[in-house]
Amino acid sequence: MNKKLFYILLQCVFVLHISAQKTTLYMGGVAHLGNGEKIENSIIVVKDGKFDLVADANRIRIDPSAFDTIIRLFGKQVYPAFISPNTTLGMTEIDAVRATKDFDEVGRFNPNVRSLIAYNTDSKILKTVRTNGVLITQATPRGGIISGSSSVMYLDGWNWKDAQLKADDGIHLNWPSAYHTSGWWAQPGSTSKNKNYNTGVKEIQEYFEIAKSYFKNNSEIDLELEAMRGLFNGTKNLYVNAGYPNEIRESIRYFKGIGIDNVVIIGAKGALDALPTLKEFKVPIILKRVHSLPSNEDAPIDEYFSLPGKLQDEGILFCFAYNGDMEAMGTRNLPFTAGTAVAYGLEYEHAVAALSLNTSIIFGIEKNSGSIETGKDATFFISTGDALDMIGNNVEQAFIKGNVVDLNNHQKELFEKYKER
Repeated sequence: MNKKLFYILLQCVFVLHISAQKTTLYMGGVAHLGNGEKIENSIIVVKDGKFDLVADANRIRIDPSAFDTIIRLFGKQVYPAFISPNTTLGMTEIDAVRATKDFDEVGRFNPNVRSLIAYNTDSKILKTVRTNGVLITQATPRGGIISGSSSVMYLDGWNWKDAQLKADDGIHLNWPSAYHTSGWWAQPGSTSKNKNYNTGVKEIQEYFEIAKSYFKNNSEIDLELEAMRGLFNGTKNLYVNAGYPNEIRESIRYFKGIGIDNVVIIGAKGALDALPTLKEFKVPIILKRVHSLPSNEDAPIDEYFSLPGKLQDEGILFCFAYNGDMEAMGTRNLPFTAGTAVAYGLEYEHAVAALSLNTSIIFGIEKNSGSIETGKDATFFISTGDALDMIGNNVEQAFIKGNVVDLNNHQKELFEKYKER
């Protein structure tokens, strides 16, 4: 190799090494750590994409000259990245246009379908969502009895490989509904028992018996059943969509009984009536959208608004979700559903945790994500106001693993374009 070229390369390597070691000090912000705690006057040091120090500025002394960059955040709020579970975000662009939807496959049992490779990092919707502090999502398939495997993704990256945080974190199952409800969406009509409920449950049980047998016997490779292996060896979660109390109780007892330890209930509108089972088996919940109508005309108006606070009081691990109509673009409102829960009894820092660390614990990524704590990835954002308040929220800066996230989007561009007209 040419001697001059060698020295140039050596200098480049040296410069890269020095830049990688740069540290940034964020001081004076109100830090909501995501673990239920808050620091009114915080010191946060980010080094090599991780939190190197998180402390109370009133309790420690620091040498400003030790840092490459100092950013003063007095009067501002610091939050860990909010996480959106159980959503088609990144897999749909325009719900009314079938060609832009890539989350629903043909077939009833599709455990081998992977949402990971369908995740589109160029989606315009992602950019509008992350402006409200949602920086991580769980790309989730839909349809059938077993929809497929979800993956935990960042809302930024060159492609799906670059954006993945945890690939194939779990299998999603739609447990049969015990009841049928008819009527207009804003005025539920009559409710009747599902006559095919037991048949649907039996079909699921038969499939899982086959999957369990495959896991035990190490048979010839079957791609469909191979995707189920992680449920039995504990490397994957089983996400069960179940709403009514009896659905919650029956599904938990069955799956725990056949050796699936990592069961998560999605929806769980009847969770309060299934508390003994949830507590006995320590099953977490991905909550039904808080901004929902009451389940029937006799239910209190705050049925879902107050549910998070009641679950917190009962010691149930839960997180917020926004699945349902227009869920992808509506995910930008996820933080505000937590704000509503705060107005109806949930303690504020617990609400922040239910948007961050709780979700990370459920996904099994809490060692590196979910809260502002020393040693974890520096994935967080800074707001000039309350991030759970639709009026006060104003995200100024966001970071994924210490890297700056572009908060511009086509809606902001259109606003700037037409505001002077």
